Amino acid sequence: MLTVLLVTLVCSMALSIPIAVSLGFASMAAFAYDGSPVWVVAQRMFTGLDSTVLLAIPLFIFAGIVMSRGGISKRITDLSYELVGFIPGSLAMVTLISCMFFAAISGSSPATVAAIGGIMVPTMIDDGYPAGFAAALAAAAGTIGCIIPPSIPFVNYSMLAGTSVADMFTSGILPGILMGLVLCVISYIFSVKYKWGRELRKFNVKTFVPAFKNAFLALMMPVIILGGIYGGVFTPTEAAGVAGFYGIIVAFCVYKEINIKELPSIAFQSAVTSSMILFIIATANSFAWIVTTEQLPAMLVNWATGFTDSPAVILLLINILLLINGCFMEETATTFIFTPILLPLALAFGVDPVHFGCIMVINMTLGLLTPPLGINLFVAKGLDRRIEFNQVVKWVMPLFGGLVAVLFLVTYVPDIALALVRLLP
Repeated sequence: MLTVLLVTLVCSMALSIPIAVSLGFASMAAFAYDGSPVWVVAQRMFTGLDSTVLLAIPLFIFAGIVMSRGGISKRITDLSYELVGFIPGSLAMVTLISCMFFAAISGSSPATVAAIGGIMVPTMIDDGYPAGFAAALAAAAGTIGCIIPPSIPFVNYSMLAGTSVADMFTSGILPGILMGLVLCVISYIFSVKYKWGRELRKFNVKTFVPAFKNAFLALMMPVIILGGIYGGVFTPTEAAGVAGFYGIIVAFCVYKEINIKELPSIAFQSAVTSSMILFIIATANSFAWIVTTEQLPAMLVNWATGFTDSPAVILLLINILLLINGCFMEETATTFIFTPILLPLALAFGVDPVHFGCIMVINMTLGLLTPPLGINLFVAKGLDRRIEFNQVVKWVMPLFGGLVAVLFLVTYVPDIALALVRLLP
């Protein structure tokens, strides 16, 4: 049954069948081979979606779309420019810092690339940066959207692993900041070496204060979300609802860059995006149920313990596996396929489940930069007609290397992910 499941999945994906359909088809094939009623797949799909935690996904997506359409990205980039406009390579720094701020609002990597990159990439190109580098930087910076909370991949992992959503959110704060700092250093080195960028400005309190005031309400969203969760005011799912309501108030009533007629369009876009994610979650649940029932995790643990007794080696192999997988499979499917398989293995070697979740999510975000899937690369490529895809791939390699270095640092220095988790209640 397990062989039929895995072979059918691989063959379906090789035929370019959508991952959600491939997972459902593989599950049906496995049940049919075992002589079990195929309708059990539908039952497992329904059971997989019967979770309060999953309500956070459409609500966070709705909040992110409202804030991105409401002029938030422009206000954040203006504030970032006031902060770092005096540094060589300032526009690159503005792009990175803006993506870090926006990541804490949208919780989505492609949304971060589109919202910030749409403003900054053409501006960087006009200021003398290579078009390929500008797009690659936006794509790489967008990966932080899945690490700095709120983060939809962390919500998915929490549901599967039984960990606290708040703990998972906390575990992503320091790694997300570290990823941003590494990209800033690489961008600074390139900007100085190749003399990119011409426009610098001195820090000016008179212009900084208005920029901060304009961006203040946008920056308050992650503060309200995380403060409410850690303060015990509301649960992560309730926080997603608060985020959506807050986004409507700010975008419609304060910034007034969206009118009420656009609300149905925003709701429809949120529903479409959410349905794609939830469809994958539903079919992946039936797949994961078969994997667990057939004891694949136990077999993997037995093999690994016979192969090595070193947690460092096991984590290295898991990282390599997930990095390769990221070239072909998007993050939601990866979470629901590999968490039931790899988490028991990690636990057997004494790895903290929150730490392991952080490792998994960072791996999955790096898959957004690796062709042939590389969603962020294609989003960034479409931001300006002057961008050539082969140049984006060329320039993303050193940025990708820096992020891989952060991945291994987080892997082998658990306190980077767990320090704040232990400090916060």
